[in-house]
Amino acid sequence: MKTRTLPGTDLTVSEVCLGTMTWGEQNSEADAHAQLDLAVARGVNFIDTAEMYPVPPMASTQGRTETILGSWLARQRRQDLVIATKVAGPGRRDWIRDGRNDLTREIIAEAAQTSLDRLQTDTIDLFQIHWPQRNVPLFGATEFDPTKEREGPGIAEQVEAMAALIRAGRIRHYGLSNETAWGVCEFRRVARELGVPGPVTLQNSYSLVCRGVDADLAEVLHRERMSLLAYSPLAGGMLTGKYAAGARPAGSRYALFEGVGLRFRKPIVEEAAAAYAALARRCGLSPVQLALGYVKSRWYLGAMILGATSVAQLDEDIAAATTDLDAATLAEIAQLQQRYPNPAG
Repeated sequence: MKTRTLPGTDLTVSEVCLGTMTWGEQNSEADAHAQLDLAVARGVNFIDTAEMYPVPPMASTQGRTETILGSWLARQRRQDLVIATKVAGPGRRDWIRDGRNDLTREIIAEAAQTSLDRLQTDTIDLFQIHWPQRNVPLFGATEFDPTKEREGPGIAEQVEAMAALIRAGRIRHYGLSNETAWGVCEFRRVARELGVPGPVTLQNSYSLVCRGVDADLAEVLHRERMSLLAYSPLAGGMLTGKYAAGARPAGSRYALFEGVGLRFRKPIVEEAAAAYAALARRCGLSPVQLALGYVKSRWYLGAMILGATSVAQLDEDIAAATTDLDAATLAEIAQLQQRYPNPAG
């Protein structure tokens, strides 16, 4: 497994980051620990979680994923691993902290401490804002609506809160997630003006069918010397082929949870996924190899986040993530992208 140092940090991470959002819902603690053991054996040292997990989010299970990771982490050489988690923003999961979800200095500090306790560690290597405090289109929405503006703590307060956690040694770095180009630039600008650390990573959805990073956000990543942590590189499983022709295999995420991953379940996404699967076959690749090889080829990638519900699935995905696509295959992908530029939004 290749590693890279994330720009602006001292974090050397594997190109694959282990995602955890199924742990505590689709996966038991024993399942999760088996996945962790396999990932580490395959060279993965980067693990991403969130206070909101598992998915689908529910008050009865919230926080369970961090706890499961913490029980495994307590038995490991902590210095060999890079642990990332996230603080939830406002407006979507009001049962977290009984609705106290505005990203104030106090709430960010409280969330960090709660995550540290669940994870059974002294420091979070990368602490991320799961989604913005302010009104923005989220999770597949593409249109900004100014009528949805809301009051709340500004970016300066969030930056100062993260800086205080870094000074206290509770986190090493922080990042943003589901963020826009304006938001990333504003966080970085405010941090420079205050003379404190800025965000170092952006965790957004990115795949063959979700390419919103490629334009203005790619420019931001280049000019601000940041990197992308690409989540859902298989588009919630749509790019694996298992949901082809409307199939819903028993036990799969879309068979179990009707409201999950709606951005990946549009008819145009299914059509695009079928076209990419056909291209993979022509190139002598599996659909998973094509999808992950494409994400790996992006110059701004820090790591791709891969989650699974079985050890066998995870093993296949980690192996596929090492695929290097040749110029001819990338050119054919580019041709298909003219027909399907950004179907999942």
